[in-house]
Amino acid sequence: MSDPDNQPPPAALWRRLAALFYDSLLLLALWFIATAVLLTLTGGEPVPASIRLTVYLFISFFFYGWFWTHGGQTLGMRSWRLQLRNLRPGPVTWLQALLRFMTALPAALLFGLGYLWMLVDKRKLTWHDRYSETCIVQLDKNPYRGK
Repeated sequence: MSDPDNQPPPAALWRRLAALFYDSLLLLALWFIATAVLLTLTGGEPVPASIRLTVYLFISFFFYGWFWTHGGQTLGMRSWRLQLRNLRPGPVTWLQALLRFMTALPAALLFGLGYLWMLVDKRKLTWHDRYSETCIVQLDKNPYRGK
C-alpha cells in the first residue's frame, strides 16, 4: 500500500469473521470431496489421521493461496467486499500467502488472540497481517460486479 491516504479502510473484525465463515463452508465441501477420493484410493479402508490432516492443510493452503494471489479475494471476501492487499508495492505473493496461512492457524487456535490483536493495533492489523506484510481492507463496492 504505497499511498496510505488513498487506501480503503481496514476491514472490521466481524466482517473478516463473516467472510471466514463463508469460506469455511466452501472448504468443508472440498474436504468432503478429498475424503471421498482418499477412501476410493484405499478401497474404503480408514485413512490415517496424519494423512487426512496433511491433505486438508494442503487443500486449505491452496484454496486461500490461489484466491489471495489472484485478486486478493476469496469467495467469502467477495461477498463481504473485503480484499487482501500487499503492504509493499505489488500483488500478494505465494510466499506472503504461505506466511499468512501459517500464522493465521496459531492466531485462531490461541483463543483467537491473533485476530483480536487488531482491536488494539493502531493500524488494525492481525498477527498474520503483520507477519505476511498484508492487510485486509473494506471496499466500497465489489470490483467484480462492474459499474
